[in-house]
Amino acid sequence: MTRPLTFAIPKGRILNEALPLLAKAGIEPEAEFHDKKSRALRFATNRPDISIIRVRAFDVATFVAHGAAQIGIVGSDVVEEFDYSELYAPVDLDIGHCRLSVAEPQDAADEDEAALSHIRVATKYPQLTRKYYEARGLQAECVKLNGAMELAPSLGLSRRIVDLVSSGATLKANGLVETSIIMPVSARLIVNRAAYKMRSADLSPLVEAFRNAVEVRDAA
Repeated sequence: MTRPLTFAIPKGRILNEALPLLAKAGIEPEAEFHDKKSRALRFATNRPDISIIRVRAFDVATFVAHGAAQIGIVGSDVVEEFDYSELYAPVDLDIGHCRLSVAEPQDAADEDEAALSHIRVATKYPQLTRKYYEARGLQAECVKLNGAMELAPSLGLSRRIVDLVSSGATLKANGLVETSIIMPVSARLIVNRAAYKMRSADLSPLVEAFRNAVEVRDAA
């Protein structure tokens, strides 16, 4: 008997936008999934051949890349940061829009970046940050943080941060300004490449269901 597919979805900002697409693609989590008191991480769905795991966004990519989950939803920022060769991202779901940006204190904007050879940056995106600054001829020392990035400049940890920005309100509240955009971000449907070949009869229709769900929503 074929094992059920495991579908990894992220906690946080993308989840609420992803649920209607899941429903349009014919997947509805069990009632416990919506219970805020539940500490479960794995859930049944209306389909016996699909279960859902709810994990941190960065972990979605890891679970799918290593084949522990066969399919998932995650931001393009995570796909690009990890750059796993095992990940295939066939559908831009056109949700979870934001941007990965550089931000710094207001007075740092007057610094001549061209005169610097080395920059310290607080971020949870060290690969994308280094690549961005290398393209500008600068070496970036990345201080890895998983949250509260906006505190780093005021506490002297780094002058700059690289983080996701939506409205910019959090930056403003912490005395920071967005100075450049590294990349626009939206959520993607991701699939494990090996699973996509081995279980194409299961996964190909799912990918098409999500592609159709996006098209129907955008046409409405």
